[in-house]
Amino acid sequence: MLPPTPSPLWTLCRQMGVDYAVGGLPYDDPLNGDDAPWDYMPLLRMKQRYENAGFKLAVIEARPPYNNVKRGLPGRDAEIAGICTLIENMGRLRIPVWCYEWMTDFNWLRTSTSVPSRGGSVVTGYEHALMRDAPPSPLGPLSEEELWTNLEYFLRKVVPVAEKWNVKLAMHPDDPPLSPVRGVGRIMRSVDNYQRLIDLVPSPVNGVTLCQGNFTLMTDDLPSVIRHFGAQQKVFFVHFRDVRGTVENFVETWHDDGKTDLLACMRAYRDVGFEGVLRPDHVPTVEGEANDQPAYSVYGRLYAIGYIRGLREAVYA
Repeated sequence: MLPPTPSPLWTLCRQMGVDYAVGGLPYDDPLNGDDAPWDYMPLLRMKQRYENAGFKLAVIEARPPYNNVKRGLPGRDAEIAGICTLIENMGRLRIPVWCYEWMTDFNWLRTSTSVPSRGGSVVTGYEHALMRDAPPSPLGPLSEEELWTNLEYFLRKVVPVAEKWNVKLAMHPDDPPLSPVRGVGRIMRSVDNYQRLIDLVPSPVNGVTLCQGNFTLMTDDLPSVIRHFGAQQKVFFVHFRDVRGTVENFVETWHDDGKTDLLACMRAYRDVGFEGVLRPDHVPTVEGEANDQPAYSVYGRLYAIGYIRGLREAVYA
């Protein structure tokens, strides 16, 4: 992912041969004025910044606020209206994929951001036993069935807009994919639940962000899962990463040091005809960098890009 503000990472990615950008939302645009970051003009200026730097903006992986939507609280329809505005403007600007998630109250969680890894590098890790005494969410408990009810309400409002504007809705898994966490249910945490998502509101635009680090904690055969959803043409976007351990106790890894056969995964993407964007995600922090952005170090991402390009050339050649 390339944040919307140009940085040395943009230059390094172009030097590495990266052509497509996964972008955020332009919250820091000084020209926003009364416009929300998901209105047309801020998105247009952001898209132009990426294109002027040599990238095609292919995915937006940021969201307007929508926790009221997930919880089914008053104000959710206003939040859904903001999301529909984002989707409409993405369609107008031909940005084809929106990556969203259904993690309520808090996003991805780790109990450590400084787990020692190869050669003194550090990675993130999660140990569920350390969360058992964590205080509950201040907004109170939320059941899985309430989440499903609220998700269906959301999709029935948003899917027709996405169909009209030809924008694919790519659901990211819960991270970690277990439930509950701090009293709050999580539903995007199993292969069966992802199939339920797809069947909940059937549509060509209702699909999957296949974040491998999460999915490999849901299954012992990740290539078969890629083929399962790929055969339905539901893999819209890929986070190419790996972990080691179990869903209750895992660490993230270098791309060549995890539990998954990433070459077999790349072959599965080829076999199902996946033509979308695949990006490196959650990399180690290495020598020479501060760990102030755990899992998103520059040098770690450059290593991942080279590793992924090598796999892709070996498979697609």
